[in-house]
Amino acid sequence: MSKVVYEGWMVRYGRRKIGRSFIHMRYFVLENRLLAYYKRKPQDNQVPIKTMLIDGNCRVEDRGLKTHHGHMVYVLSVYNKKEKYHRITMAAFNIQEALMWKEKIESVIDKHQESQVANGNKYVSFEYKSGMDNGRTASSSDHESQFSAQEDEDDAPPDLLRRTTIGNGPPDSIFDWTQDFDSELSNQNANNQAFSRKHWRLLQCQNGLRIFEELLEVDYLPRSCSRAMKAVGVVEATCEEIFGLVMSMDGTRFEWDCSFQYGSLVEEVDGHTAILYHRLQLDWFPVFVWPRDLCYVRYWRRNDDGSYVVLFRSREHENCGPQPGYVRAHVESGGFNISPMKSQNGKPRTQVQHLMQIDLKGWGVGYISSFQQHCLLQMLNSVAGLREWFAQTDERGATPRIPVMVNMASSSVSSKKTQRMFELSVPSAPSLDQTNAANRNSVLMDEYSDEDEEQMPEAEQEAYPTKSDNDFKRTALEEEPIEKIDLSCFSGNLRRDDRDNSRNCWTISDGNNFRVRSQHFCYNKTKIPAGKHLMDLVAVDWFKDTKRMDHVARRQGCAAQIASQMGLFSLVFNVQVPGSTHYSMVFYFVTKELVPGSLLHRFVDGDDEFRNSRLKLIPSVPKGSWIVRQSVGSTPCLLGKAVDCNYIRGPKYLEVDVDIGSSTVANGVLGLVIGVITTLVVDMAFLVQANMTDELPERLIGAVRVSHIELSSAIVPKLDTDPS
Repeated sequence: MSKVVYEGWMVRYGRRKIGRSFIHMRYFVLENRLLAYYKRKPQDNQVPIKTMLIDGNCRVEDRGLKTHHGHMVYVLSVYNKKEKYHRITMAAFNIQEALMWKEKIESVIDKHQESQVANGNKYVSFEYKSGMDNGRTASSSDHESQFSAQEDEDDAPPDLLRRTTIGNGPPDSIFDWTQDFDSELSNQNANNQAFSRKHWRLLQCQNGLRIFEELLEVDYLPRSCSRAMKAVGVVEATCEEIFGLVMSMDGTRFEWDCSFQYGSLVEEVDGHTAILYHRLQLDWFPVFVWPRDLCYVRYWRRNDDGSYVVLFRSREHENCGPQPGYVRAHVESGGFNISPMKSQNGKPRTQVQHLMQIDLKGWGVGYISSFQQHCLLQMLNSVAGLREWFAQTDERGATPRIPVMVNMASSSVSSKKTQRMFELSVPSAPSLDQTNAANRNSVLMDEYSDEDEEQMPEAEQEAYPTKSDNDFKRTALEEEPIEKIDLSCFSGNLRRDDRDNSRNCWTISDGNNFRVRSQHFCYNKTKIPAGKHLMDLVAVDWFKDTKRMDHVARRQGCAAQIASQMGLFSLVFNVQVPGSTHYSMVFYFVTKELVPGSLLHRFVDGDDEFRNSRLKLIPSVPKGSWIVRQSVGSTPCLLGKAVDCNYIRGPKYLEVDVDIGSSTVANGVLGLVIGVITTLVVDMAFLVQANMTDELPERLIGAVRVSHIELSSAIVPKLDTDPS
């Protein structure tokens, strides 16, 4: 009788014959000993795309975390050691789902082995262990590693357990402070506690955390590098939920890590090892002390007891040199140890240890001990931030995701001056070596494409990017457009300044600061970092007058008129602020042309009812008082439903006049904001909401950051003359 062991939607990887990688949602079913997947949930007599018979020769390889088409996913590869080239690669957006599949498949393998042993055949439950092959380290990412174990396992010891692979193991330069090397690895959980009692002393209790200081001397380190310190606390959440937050480098981290300013991916070494760039937000006399940044290698693993270990150590990288205005600090040792505890009152409990041993560098650091300790305690306090985040959030039932970090080699800028100042955060196009490395990482997802994926129906192909349609359907991190718009032709009366501490200016806000509906939102309600914008923000005007200013795009010499003369299309957002003096902040977004049939094209040429039901704004206040940030929030808002929007369709532009004063609630918030506007940094992202499957994933029209705006800098526009 047929029995479904486990089933559900998972991510499927592959590569087309032309060499482009792709990603699909597929419905996987583990039925008795048969693993199969389908394009949709199977009905009666539906033929699967691909199948694999699970027996005692099958293995489940953990490939760790992979960044692919804007998603960071947890990858598993199921293969038969007797048939090396017969494999199924699958992935999940959260670790719990991937681990569940791994457990179910391995249980089928074990049952088959037990039945064969009972019948007189000999099987051994064996998974290639790290370091078992004469000291050689196993790799979860090297596709040859799963076959490097001996082909004949009959001579293997019968007590070998199937172990979770841990990549190449920690890099040689990283010290694994979570292990006591005087004891056996099998007693790892007990060793962590022994390690704490043996080498650490309690320094203080702060914010519900125990703060420890290392007892060992550190004479071999510079004077400015103090002893290691760690914070230990208990968080009411699962290890997987906490691990997801710890690995994140997007806007979510601002909600629990007060020392985080910015982070990005420098290089993905394998599924367990990556090199990261990290800017610290330290509040110790910022007027006199330069900010610090880090370039470090991060390694993670999941232990057999369900705990997670994340290790840090600084290292140099050719694509991550010193940055202007920052002092490069050095992490000697650091990371997180996330261990499960017994639940209490039905709630999961996890012990989180966060260790840091850091040299903050710079003059005077070795002579001002309070600076080193203050900054170190601020970083360690993130454990309390984790505890409070889970205690105060309503998203506990939501499927946790590990957000994608911005790859520093994936974006470019047109301004050479800006490129020099921010070489790391927005560098030029990747080199040939970087491109080849990225291609190698993509190949690791699935070395052997499925037959059906190479000959997909046209309707299926349209849902995924190709060379001809990547302007229509791009994922969150897509390729840079080949043709760029010359931005030097445009100007507004509010200046652009990309420096962090600039005032009374605007800059383009990184799309990955905003989360939008993913390709698979209809299935799992997941959101992803938005990535690149559909249109270029070319100018911002800051106007004032005694009356409300409508249809500002008719003004001669404005960016919309210049774009029209160049044959470009403009989308103009005129945010109208009422009062005794009326203000308007006008954003000009430009593109070469609208893609026919796209959601944006339908929005531009649609009626007002359709526009009001789809135009969405995502606000954010990265810098400002607590009450303002709480009032504004970061929840997406359908503008046409919240306030009055007037749409003016010109021959080569669409202007949207957004009347903030038409809403009592919005007007109240505005009254709070306008009084302290000079102290605020505000991010705004505009997009068209995607409601249908074929409209996903959502894409930002554009995003802007305005910093410390001065009301006195607004000018009175000349709107009397209508261009002819």
